[in-house]
Amino acid sequence: MKLASTILLLGVAALLGLGTVMLYSSPVGASLLSRQLCWCALGLVVGLAMFHVDYKHLKKIAWPLLIVTLVLLVAVLFPQVGTWRGGARRWFNLGFMLFQPSELAKLAVIIALAHYADCFKSKMSELKVGLLRPALFILPLLFLIYKEPDYGTMLLLAAVSAVLLLVAGARWKLVTVLSLLGLAIVAVSIWHNPVRLARIMDYINGTGYQSEQAKIAVGSGGLTGVGLGDGRQKFGYVPENHTDFILSIIGEELGLVATLGVVLTFFALMICGVYIASKARDRFGHLLATGLTFLIGLQAFINIGVVTGALPNKGLALPFVSYGGSNLVMMLAAVGLLCNVARHAQPGLRVGGRSFNPFTPADVPSTQLS
Repeated sequence: MKLASTILLLGVAALLGLGTVMLYSSPVGASLLSRQLCWCALGLVVGLAMFHVDYKHLKKIAWPLLIVTLVLLVAVLFPQVGTWRGGARRWFNLGFMLFQPSELAKLAVIIALAHYADCFKSKMSELKVGLLRPALFILPLLFLIYKEPDYGTMLLLAAVSAVLLLVAGARWKLVTVLSLLGLAIVAVSIWHNPVRLARIMDYINGTGYQSEQAKIAVGSGGLTGVGLGDGRQKFGYVPENHTDFILSIIGEELGLVATLGVVLTFFALMICGVYIASKARDRFGHLLATGLTFLIGLQAFINIGVVTGALPNKGLALPFVSYGGSNLVMMLAAVGLLCNVARHAQPGLRVGGRSFNPFTPADVPSTQLS
């Protein structure tokens, strides 16, 4: 367990360091670097707080946190409150930073779902308990995020919720049917949204400007890159090269070696997270760690897929690397919680002679669970 936590922290530290260097290398880096460092410091403080407070106490705030998040997602849609940027109203302007409530929604939903599934562990295979009731508090949040609009975060949160329900014991057929229904609704919505439809058609036809320029940047870097600071695509060619498309600049300046290093680091984080979840002392910790692990992993997978042209543009940051305050703080909070689950894992537990299933919590006598 100590090894998994160490690899997790070293991987996050490496990604944070890389993100800081690449931000400084970007055309707007000098003006934004100090802000990013402040947000990183704030995220580390939040992460340490999440690490030191026993995660079982999160059960007490699961529903209040979800309600607060719901209120914030409603409030941000009002022009008098929310800030309009890039064709969406997703942020609160706090003066020193822009706060995105949908980032808080990621943690709130995972904590609430883990708590709910822990309370009804023997009934999660039932339609009403395992699917319909969770939908009552998941769908309103997804709808509000959709209204901002933020399709990427909505789909990411829906995918993480589906994974959590499956791990918690919900019947996969029911989850699959509901997921397909949700995708059909999203498809109809995109069909009637000219901006989103144009993005999808550009992706299908291979004519998307952002993706094409990102692929040019990655391809021009070759194996070892053109040199730190010597990239050219960041000068007016790759939009959002310090946020959503920062990986393309990494590929251009540091080459395929660095790009593969980023991918492998996220794979290592996923493996460590799954291992921590499998060794959790209780079901709540197991589900909490599983949700946080897939949140980080899926967001990274989507971002990398967009940059390489495998997926249409979703507007999601690369965890720990991209510029941005809300996402960085919440991701570091997620890492703190993962280390918290690892810290409270039962000592001396091993896989032993039984087959290892990473999605099954370690067998701990009920008398040892808190």
